[in-house]
Amino acid sequence: MTTIADALRLAAGPVDLTALATDAAPGYDGDKSDGEQALLGMGDELADLQERLFAEGRAGGNRSVLLVLQGMDTSGKGGTLRHTVGLIDPQGVQITSFKKPTPIELEHDFLWRVERALPAAGDVGVFDRSHYEDVLIARVRELAPPEEIERRYTAINDFEADLVAAGTVVVKCMLHVSAEEQKERLVARLDDPSKHWKFNPGDIDERSRWPAYRQAYEIALERTNTEIAPWYVVPADKKWYRNLAVGSLLLDTLRGMAPRWPGADFDVEEQRRRLADEAPLR
Repeated sequence: MTTIADALRLAAGPVDLTALATDAAPGYDGDKSDGEQALLGMGDELADLQERLFAEGRAGGNRSVLLVLQGMDTSGKGGTLRHTVGLIDPQGVQITSFKKPTPIELEHDFLWRVERALPAAGDVGVFDRSHYEDVLIARVRELAPPEEIERRYTAINDFEADLVAAGTVVVKCMLHVSAEEQKERLVARLDDPSKHWKFNPGDIDERSRWPAYRQAYEIALERTNTEIAPWYVVPADKKWYRNLAVGSLLLDTLRGMAPRWPGADFDVEEQRRRLADEAPLR
């Protein structure tokens, strides 16, 4: 039986995003209602595994998870955070949204600000956009010379290899939305006054660069799809499936890590006796 992870894992070699459906539900044969219930059904196990990982980290463990959410505007990075990452205890989650680099960040290598945002031991870190902006927007808008963009692909692979070697499991999700669905979501934001704050007129300007962004994604996906930090291309036109798929990937990751409750570093029975012998408190 093909799992969601198996169905979404990007194959090695050249990438053609036009050949990958944006409105399908690979690895899942249920409908929207089934998918929403399945996601909620993961909640208890996700929360338990995340708490075990959190406890492990606080007891001296070095493992963590880094979930990378990358995608075009309206692909649903925020929705995924609310509906999927929101199932686990926020005290063990570290979310970072990468925007336009600040003047100070521009004085350093592009990975400098990323290294400062990595999850602590025991945490689930989430990048809402990520270091991949530096080979996507930077490529499309020519914000760096071609030779620098080329250097960055290798730098990213080395960076992620070091993360994995140090105990971080990297889960990279490209939320794959169609141009037609993006247009519908932008119109929906304009139709709803409560969503006007989310609308950026610049998003329409960026739509004119859709082919260039698709090519930039295809190159980045091919060049950074490694065995230790593979890419998963998640169809994002169906919000319910997008949420379910990322939740499933996160659950598979935590199951594979199999975190355990740390053992006590004290004599349990002695502490039990102390409490039993305690004088009444007034």
